[in-house]
Amino acid sequence: MTATSATNPSSIYASLGLTSSTPTSGASAASSAASAATAAASNVVNEQDFLKLMTSQLQDQDPLNPVSNAEFFSQIAQFSTVSGIDQLNSSFSSLSSALATSQTLQAANLVGQSVLVPGSQGQLTSSGMYGAVQVPASGDVTVQIHNSAGALVNTLDLGTQSAGTVPFGWDGKDANGNALPTGAYTISAQVGSGSSAQAAITDVAAQVQSVSVNSGTLTLNLQGLGQVPFSQVQQIL
Repeated sequence: MTATSATNPSSIYASLGLTSSTPTSGASAASSAASAATAAASNVVNEQDFLKLMTSQLQDQDPLNPVSNAEFFSQIAQFSTVSGIDQLNSSFSSLSSALATSQTLQAANLVGQSVLVPGSQGQLTSSGMYGAVQVPASGDVTVQIHNSAGALVNTLDLGTQSAGTVPFGWDGKDANGNALPTGAYTISAQVGSGSSAQAAITDVAAQVQSVSVNSGTLTLNLQGLGQVPFSQVQQIL
């Protein structure tokens, strides 16, 4: 009596362009596993492949133990969820690219304008030097200006200020009214005096010379300060 040959599962998967998961033994098992891993890494099952696989599943199911309706619709729901997530990721990626492009165009309009960024070193130009003090609590605010050698050249008394951002300007003259050369100067600020004095964060104003994108980060090339991330801009002057 001749035994009837069963349908080879590998032919079903082959017709779909998929790798059969039928177990083998010995060295063949290891080879098959390696091949399956390579195929899984290189193949992506799309909607058409999924429908083909489901059609083959319905055609080749055991008539005495068919796939239940609940299981069938569960598979459809799972694939729909995965497909929806892929489409959502694609939409977010497009939105992110659009926002990055819009931000770059907006930043390009800043070329030639001045912005306020955190820093303790300002650039004195022919029109003076400008900045701001982040006052943590109300009190008397003073700004000290030092030259490149570290010598104190002037102290600006901003008077009593409330908590918040307090702008200041320096005309480039020392305490005796003498004009100082343009260039880099270091600034520091404090609120209060004596033992109750506390340091305050300072911002400096600089002109935007160019805009660039480095590794996905938008940066501004500021006069005298170099490259500063666009996210650090506190105010556009």
